Amino acid sequence: MKNDFLPVSRADIDKRGWDYYDFLYIVGDAYVDHPSFGHAIISRVLESRGYRVAILPQPDWHSADEIKAFGRPRLGVLVSAGNIDSMVNHYTVSKKKRHDDAYSPQNKAGKRPDRATIVYCNRAREAFGDIPILIGGVEASLRRFAHYDYWSDKVRRSILFDSRADILMYGMGERQITEIADMLNMGVDVKEITTVPGTCFISSHADGYKVIPSYEDCASDKKAYAISCREQYLEQNPYEGEALAQKHGDKYLIQLPPQPPLDTDELDAVYDLPYMRNYHPMYEKYGGIKAIEEVKFSLAANRGCYGNCNFCALAFHQGRMVTSRSDESLIKEAKLMIEDPDFKGYIHDVGGPTANFRELACDKQKTHGACKMKHCLYPKPCKNMKIDHTKYLCLLRKLRKLPGVKKVFIRSGIRFDYLLADKNDTFFRELLKYHVSGQLKVAPEHVSDNALKYMGKPSNDVYNRFSEKFYRLNSEMNLKQYLVPYLMSSHPGSTLNDAVALAEYLNKNKINPQQVQDFYPTPGTVSTCMYYTELDPFTMKKVYVAKDAKEKAMQRALLQFKNTENYRIVREALIKAGRSDLIGRGPNCLVPPYQQRNEEMKNGKTTDGQGSVRQNKGRNENRGRKPQKGRNKPGTRGNTGRRGSRK
Repeated sequence: MKNDFLPVSRADIDKRGWDYYDFLYIVGDAYVDHPSFGHAIISRVLESRGYRVAILPQPDWHSADEIKAFGRPRLGVLVSAGNIDSMVNHYTVSKKKRHDDAYSPQNKAGKRPDRATIVYCNRAREAFGDIPILIGGVEASLRRFAHYDYWSDKVRRSILFDSRADILMYGMGERQITEIADMLNMGVDVKEITTVPGTCFISSHADGYKVIPSYEDCASDKKAYAISCREQYLEQNPYEGEALAQKHGDKYLIQLPPQPPLDTDELDAVYDLPYMRNYHPMYEKYGGIKAIEEVKFSLAANRGCYGNCNFCALAFHQGRMVTSRSDESLIKEAKLMIEDPDFKGYIHDVGGPTANFRELACDKQKTHGACKMKHCLYPKPCKNMKIDHTKYLCLLRKLRKLPGVKKVFIRSGIRFDYLLADKNDTFFRELLKYHVSGQLKVAPEHVSDNALKYMGKPSNDVYNRFSEKFYRLNSEMNLKQYLVPYLMSSHPGSTLNDAVALAEYLNKNKINPQQVQDFYPTPGTVSTCMYYTELDPFTMKKVYVAKDAKEKAMQRALLQFKNTENYRIVREALIKAGRSDLIGRGPNCLVPPYQQRNEEMKNGKTTDGQGSVRQNKGRNENRGRKPQKGRNKPGTRGNTGRRGSRK
């Protein structure tokens, strides 16, 4: 039979002549049959094992009618909120509703409910009653324990309890789903499936498991929450991690240790499955699905990340052990791209969580996993780390030579401290010559060593050395390219003075970021634990956290101090930080002293210099002054330049 999209309706099931099907997969994203989408991978893996899977993308959750229409599946229901946590998908860091959703038709938000996993599970239960329900994906994975929920500002129970599902699969789920499917197919009751690594289930006892602070303790005691977070992270090891138990009422959430990462052959097999590599034709009338645009001509080369930044959930989801696909597998996929009529000769990315990680950080990880209390790169690269770009370089050279390929870009992010630690400059030079489109995105995140410490990022000196080398090599090679630094404001540990230091750095280096990211306390990260508890879970020491909306706005505005609309709040922040020396006309000053006066005259107001406002009774304080050349008019947006540009 010719390869096709999986059934998306009862009519599709009947068209295939199926008298039964095994699993109904309910997902919060539009159906895109491409290996960058979790629902595509899991459904194709099941199909390769002989199981029949139907997909129900973005059903109307106001009733169970659409679910019922498929008819009861033979083995169970799979549920995922999609590639992104549904609350992150719906709300900005300031908790405002988003209008866009790249994973939905017409790029419109609102096609899935808040807390989609819970809602879909409850509707599936309504439709089919006592049927095995298995949940997975990022939303389920990162909410598997009692967790701080930023949007409700409280600690919520494990999503397994609130969803009433039977099993939660966390991390990358290919092994878990096949083991569970095979057991269900053999007639094993879902309540008896309690031995599959990488899963969570509910038990009436905790015998034989390591008990961590309960949901009730975490909800009432921030110290208990921090301890719980620490234990969860320390046991995320497939070889030496312990199974954990967390009490919720009179029941226990049980988490078994993670699955070992797929090896190269297994990864190759997953990516070699017969994906259609596009969105389902039913979206054609809406103009397609935007989320496919960047990944359609990109290559997912690796999984896992040993960068282990505290604000990133990758260590808790994919794990810290990096594995990669073979060159042969990636070249085969690249050739499929070249045959696509829409391919213009550009491979958009060859990477993963971190592009220039291709293998395990050290040989010890093969049998023991990642170290519990040590980071591979922070505060500096471990002496046992293998720092070598040879394999990645070899792959890129092969891809560049493919007929029909004009350019191979790297956009998923380069870990600059790892690159800097490589004593061989060959990769660095070829990166600049062949794989940068004028700008290289990197993530220093901050410049204050105090803030960087809480992020788990290397000191600012490392980024400065990388930046100097980047521009030196560009000069030597007669290239004019720029660094685009990703920056974050208000991360736990970052004070107002740290934000001022970052603004001074940007001013000195003529960097004008157009976009910056406020810290977003998403589930499953160490940084979110710090945000909620104001404790470092590994040291149990106090952490400063900017929670006040005004201070958060100040820290953000300082990163874009050149925007004229930020003048007022930047000036107020500088005064509050005791840095009035940065208000003036000198080269080191962040804002001029006269701009606010003009703004206030326009609005009929002025200030007393300390931030308090008084009405201006019609006085013209500019009377007799000559207009100054080149000044921005009050209220207009200043010229911020290209993001990350360097003059």
